[in-house]
Amino acid sequence: MRFCIIMIIAVLIVGAVGAGSAPTAPTAVEPLKIITTNFPLYDFTRRICREKAEVVLLLPPGAEAHSYRPTPRDVVRIHKADVFIYTGKYMEPWVEDMLQGVRDNNLIVVDTSQAVLPDLRGSEGQEPERHDQHVHHHAVDPHFWLDPVLAQKMVKYIAAATAGKDKKNREYYQKQAEAFCVELEQLDRTIRETLKHCKQRTVIYGGHFVFGYFSRQYNLEFVTPYKNFSPNAQPNPRNIARLIKIMKQLKTKVIFYEELVEPKVARAIAGETKAQMVLLHGAHNISRQEQQRQVTYLSIMYENLEKLKNGLDYQQ
Repeated sequence: MRFCIIMIIAVLIVGAVGAGSAPTAPTAVEPLKIITTNFPLYDFTRRICREKAEVVLLLPPGAEAHSYRPTPRDVVRIHKADVFIYTGKYMEPWVEDMLQGVRDNNLIVVDTSQAVLPDLRGSEGQEPERHDQHVHHHAVDPHFWLDPVLAQKMVKYIAAATAGKDKKNREYYQKQAEAFCVELEQLDRTIRETLKHCKQRTVIYGGHFVFGYFSRQYNLEFVTPYKNFSPNAQPNPRNIARLIKIMKQLKTKVIFYEELVEPKVARAIAGETKAQMVLLHGAHNISRQEQQRQVTYLSIMYENLEKLKNGLDYQQ
């Protein structure tokens, strides 16, 4: 009901804006206006477009990505943009309803899950059956950006879609995407080479299961007390006890926790096992402090790798 009210308000605002001002033709030098829904998309798009576009991250600094819902102002901004880039219906289920209310023939909508469609995995490694809307949106893992190999597909897809809106700069976007993919390939190689020297292959994670694609790409086992990808999932005592048992068996001294979420579960497990708590960043969004430090997707992933070296007993 709340989202429907927001949609109605936004449509009225958009209508008022359109009625109160005459349309103006864009100038040749005016940069594209691009709205992105989460931090990786924002960072990828900035690298691809640079000065050719004004790229906006819809999430405010520090906002938790899964629980975010657009405000009327956000809906208006999306309606007035040239390109809207989102992760997909599994991460942002609100997008489909929003676009039905404000879709503009001039707005290019980019669903980056289409770039990795054959790679999408469900909770058992396969895309699940769709019996109801809740399962449809939460049983498929939407965190594919954490796999640098899949990130390259996303970058190329964004570049192609942006070029479709701004054809005169097509070659520029393609070259920027190619250059960025070279850096992502280097990230992939560095991760593979580093993890070859880690004695442990099991990552103990006190947060939601967000590193599924990453762990499959690099042959790691991620253990979490949470059952699935849903941000509303809650761990039960049996799963917590199982995780503590695994930590003791492996003699693990590090438990990782997720960004921008109160790490209650990780803290409780750390208290029980005397393990060190270490942030392993899912890159959904960044804090205001990280924004001021100008962190990037690459800097987050390399920092994650350094932390994994510590947690997985790296031995050169």
